[in-house]
Amino acid sequence: MALTTKHLLGIKDLTTEDIQLILSTATQFKEVLQRPVKKVPTLRDITIVNLFYENSTRTRISFELAEKRLSADVVNFTVSNSSAAKGETLLDTVNNILSMKVDMVVMRHSASGAPHYLAKHIDAAIINAGDGINEHPTQALLDAFSMKEKLGKLQGLKVAIIGDIMHSRVALSNIYLLKKMGAEVMVSGPPTLIPTYLKEAMGIQIEYNIDKALAWCDVANVLRIQLERQNQPLFSSLREYNLAYGITQNRLQKLTKEIVIMHPGPINRGVELDSDVADSPHSIILDQVENGVAVRMACLYLLTGRTQPTT
Repeated sequence: MALTTKHLLGIKDLTTEDIQLILSTATQFKEVLQRPVKKVPTLRDITIVNLFYENSTRTRISFELAEKRLSADVVNFTVSNSSAAKGETLLDTVNNILSMKVDMVVMRHSASGAPHYLAKHIDAAIINAGDGINEHPTQALLDAFSMKEKLGKLQGLKVAIIGDIMHSRVALSNIYLLKKMGAEVMVSGPPTLIPTYLKEAMGIQIEYNIDKALAWCDVANVLRIQLERQNQPLFSSLREYNLAYGITQNRLQKLTKEIVIMHPGPINRGVELDSDVADSPHSIILDQVENGVAVRMACLYLLTGRTQPTT
């Protein structure tokens, strides 16, 4: 089987079969990562450039590790150390890189749609590692993989996405994926951080009372407050946010059931998530980090068009 798309630009462009293929392939690669020798020669003739116009720790390291586990040749690009800082255009930068015979580009950019723009102008396969406030497809895929691994299914799961929905590309990719895979989705947080179009345009439940959202869900995917994307204050203070919307042990202890806690990172401890919750048995945050490598290995492998993993 093969993906129906040449690029991974967003979950919106994937079919349910594409998603299932990525998740099942990731399962195979996770088995590879459990071995004493965690490397396979699958992509040893492939050159991949990591093109990051925004700062990143987890995503960049995860992609680089996935690429090296597959034996690809890896080139890392940072905008501050490149001609882009001197005014070179995005297209010129990428064309110069591609002239060095690069096969694939993993790209993060602050402008929504930047990977889509490149996909129309270059031949190399492109993976979107986050574009503006649009999408972050591999994060949604690893979140789905982690939910399915923990709970055994996606169909019928009740997932509450909590926090800064308005500025989150993780939220949008998760909504697309969960809806396609048959899960029920609710968003919760301050009214100033939740776009009202989600209810009508995407059939998403909106709940401003965090305790009701937690009582409803099987999984709480808690998002970081993205102050760097907010042009004006959208809530009174971080302390007030924690009191009204923070996930605390006290809130969880009031529930009549156990729920799974997730977070894409980085965590603002004591704001959207208290430390004793983040580090509790309810949390699968570190599982998400581990699974991110396997899922990104699957995406890289499938986008090369290979038919069988060399494992």
